[in-house]
Amino acid sequence: MTVIRHFIDGALTESTAQPGETERTGPVYNPATGEAHRSVAFASVAEVEQAIAAAKAALPAWRATSLIKRADVFFRLRQILAERTPELAAIVTSEHGKVLSDAAGEVSRGIENVEFAAGLVHLLKGERAEQVARGVDVHSVKQPVGVVACITPFNFPVMVPLWMVASAIACGNTVVLKPSEKDPSAAIWLAKAFQEAGLPDGVLNVVNGDKVAVDTLLDSPDVKAVSFVGSTPIAKSIYERASANGKRVQALGGAKNHMVVMPDADIDGAAAAAVSAAYGSAGERCMAVSVLVAVGEVADPLIASITEKVQNLRIGDGTDAASEMGPLITREHRDRVESYVTGAAGEGATVLIDGTKRIAAGERLDENGFFTGISLIDGVKPGMKLYEDEIFGPVLGVVRVDSYAEAVELINAHQFGNGVAIFTRDGGTARQFEFDIEVGMVGVNVPIPVPVGAFSFGGWKASLFGDSHIYGPESIHFYTRSKVVTTRWPDNTPAQVDLGFPSNH
Repeated sequence: MTVIRHFIDGALTESTAQPGETERTGPVYNPATGEAHRSVAFASVAEVEQAIAAAKAALPAWRATSLIKRADVFFRLRQILAERTPELAAIVTSEHGKVLSDAAGEVSRGIENVEFAAGLVHLLKGERAEQVARGVDVHSVKQPVGVVACITPFNFPVMVPLWMVASAIACGNTVVLKPSEKDPSAAIWLAKAFQEAGLPDGVLNVVNGDKVAVDTLLDSPDVKAVSFVGSTPIAKSIYERASANGKRVQALGGAKNHMVVMPDADIDGAAAAAVSAAYGSAGERCMAVSVLVAVGEVADPLIASITEKVQNLRIGDGTDAASEMGPLITREHRDRVESYVTGAAGEGATVLIDGTKRIAAGERLDENGFFTGISLIDGVKPGMKLYEDEIFGPVLGVVRVDSYAEAVELINAHQFGNGVAIFTRDGGTARQFEFDIEVGMVGVNVPIPVPVGAFSFGGWKASLFGDSHIYGPESIHFYTRSKVVTTRWPDNTPAQVDLGFPSNH
């Protein structure tokens, strides 16, 4: 069985296990078959420290590399990604399970961030003011923070690493990337692609593993900044530990994304959007819609339209072109997702479509894979686990409210504030919603409002720990430190001693 190892200082590592020792590894499954078709080596403390040391050693030369040469790497990387998208998408599907078209879409969204990073000559410009006082000029520069740790989740093994790594490297930093141990091959592929694009050895290193690897990164004095995407409890823990160690931290957590449907909305269009946003990628998206907020009398026709649209939804192996939704990442995660559905009736909700039956388009799903069907649940209310928790699966709950004001109050009271959408034909309502809602990313007739690469991604409340959103303009701020330089050049004026506070007059 293939063992996925680490990529340190430009090369794949060998096993460091001594004779008689058992190397720590974990299984990597094909979620469509349930088979462990690969295994991944779990880095030791020494191996993580080796990666950090490689990044630290590569930092001076990379920081000194001209912006034009850095940009060239990203132009070449973009071409590699575009030309070899099918190859990378197949790797993602084999370990994550999402259908090939969805995997290719992930690569496409990742390319947006590479394109943004290619504009680093513009992005890293400082400011200048001359003659702020007699003979005195002031200018500012953006300089890299140093070695950066990027810790990424399983659900987007290409896109999220590129959210972080592209901006960090463009800004002149060096990186240690710790991908999810559930689908690690894409990160190794990306590291090799960066190398092929001309990135010097040591600038991007990949260590696979578990808590041992993460804790070593969080505690290392040589790691100056940490980027993380994952669940809220882990995001909070990483933020607290890394910031206590004096590091700059951005830690994106969980979500419970609401989609409000107003009485004047196009019901058929809203239903189609809800199906796509709730069940795409088997709901394993931090921006998936998991709560449908039906205002007034729209609930019944909306539910009827959704039910009609999902009757023939094809669920199966992501490599099958007929499949529209693949399996969940692991058997344990599938069982957890299904527990919310089986417990819904006991909480007072009504299960309209029961995905735990594992039937789609009239056919029973393969029991060997980690498949579940889609679930639609009515009568969901605040206080239910089904409503409060991030489920991260193909489960859509319907909450009925009487008014716009009640919908806003409901959403603003939730602990998460990642993404939200409203469907309406009324521009005034949409504008007021944008003003009223306490959520970081808002869609108007757009169910999954993930910003394009030129803007930044991130939520509010328990969806974000730290002050900075990810990718886009805020990433440039996060991965650089501003330095202000005040200059005065000697002239023929006799020098004078002045012990007073410096004045700009």
